[in-house]
Amino acid sequence: MAMNRAEKERVNDMRLKIQSLARSLQNLDENDIPDFQQIETCLDDADRNLRLALQAADASASTPELDN
Repeated sequence: MAMNRAEKERVNDMRLKIQSLARSLQNLDENDIPDFQQIETCLDDADRNLRLALQAADASASTPELDN
């Protein structure tokens, strides 16, 4: 299912927030935060999956459906 422009913008906004949070974590001592590595992994996974969703939406938007 293709995303409309507003949905793509919301997904991209989420990606930017996740990236900002990941950068903020870099300034903290990982020993002070329980499960720091798991949090970083989760943020990386979320960013990657949202990026893939946007790429898939763009690909489906640029590929016209064939009439049967």
